[in-house]
Amino acid sequence: MLKEMVRSLVHLSGYEIMSLSRAQADRRCVAAILQEQQVNVVLDVGANIGQFARWIRDAGYAGKIVSFEPLSDAHQKLSQMANRDSRWIVAPRMALGSVPGRIDIHVARNGVSSSILPMLAAHKDAAPDSTYVEAQSVVLNRLDDVYSVSQEDRLLLKVDVQGYERAVLDGAACLLRNCRAVIIEMSLVPLYEGQSLAMELWAHLMSVGFQACYFNPGFRDPQSGRMLQMDGVFVRQ
Repeated sequence: MLKEMVRSLVHLSGYEIMSLSRAQADRRCVAAILQEQQVNVVLDVGANIGQFARWIRDAGYAGKIVSFEPLSDAHQKLSQMANRDSRWIVAPRMALGSVPGRIDIHVARNGVSSSILPMLAAHKDAAPDSTYVEAQSVVLNRLDDVYSVSQEDRLLLKVDVQGYERAVLDGAACLLRNCRAVIIEMSLVPLYEGQSLAMELWAHLMSVGFQACYFNPGFRDPQSGRMLQMDGVFVRQ
């Protein structure tokens, strides 16, 4: 009875109580993959200010991290954070996609929803603070052109680029052959104009030799509770 009362009060405050094992399942899964696949290089595409890099460090990963971030303010903060870690490299400011060139990236008020693609109403309605406030011009490269894979590299590729994931994968076809695992943000409904949805990304990763391992719930519509995005974890078959 008391447990249910506490749970109800917590729900009213917008939170959920769950077991420690359930709350840490995603960390345990990724930590296990890093160890089992003997990953020694993590490519962090869409690094923002380094949240993922710090997360895998907390999970016990001690190998090389290479972070990519196109936004000027985030890149500066990311570089400052990485200066404390000799095994963490921040690439020059750039966006990654399927063809080289130059492109505008839309900067969202909340920072994390920034994207090369135009934002759709479903995203704005679910997160009003994600509205675009400016655009920044940035160099666009292919990952295959800016990272040279060595024979010793056992790669994990993480991609979080707000709808531009398929373009990043298309520009990393050679690199993917050397990846042991991929962690990628996947949308269940269209949130950005022209983006590839979860099933298309899943099918593509299967076609190049990966199998699904774990899905971590992500962005939800706060009114309906519907899941809009999730993180997919894939390992080499």
